[in-house]
Amino acid sequence: MIRLATPGDTPAISRLLTQLGYPGTDAFLERHLLEMLADPREALLVWAENDTVAGFLSMDFSIYPSLKGPVATIKAFAVDENARSKGIGARLEMEATRLAREKDCDRIIVHCHARRTRAHEFYGRQGYEESPKYLVKKLS
Repeated sequence: MIRLATPGDTPAISRLLTQLGYPGTDAFLERHLLEMLADPREALLVWAENDTVAGFLSMDFSIYPSLKGPVATIKAFAVDENARSKGIGARLEMEATRLAREKDCDRIIVHCHARRTRAHEFYGRQGYEESPKYLVKKLS
């Protein structure tokens, strides 16, 4: 059920990003997806049943000069609103954790907007702890 994404998954991932609150990704997502799939520091997982993508998780692996091992960052993570609470998210996160361990990562970081309280509960069940403060400088 979990596999690496392919360029053909672009419409489904765009649909899930729209559900997550990021409409309009269809204009650039295919280009981003091709770049991500070619980069060994990126992982883009999908949950697919019968060629229907019901969830995805995008992460990268970065080296920090201050930490012993690399850091995995979940950049985007969504499960279709009609498929939630069925264990899909937990299994995608479990696979992300396996990949992070395989790459000897020191930790996994995820930013989750304050309004996503159900997602906060999910991450708590997966063993994540809150570590404020997250600062952002928008460049465009």
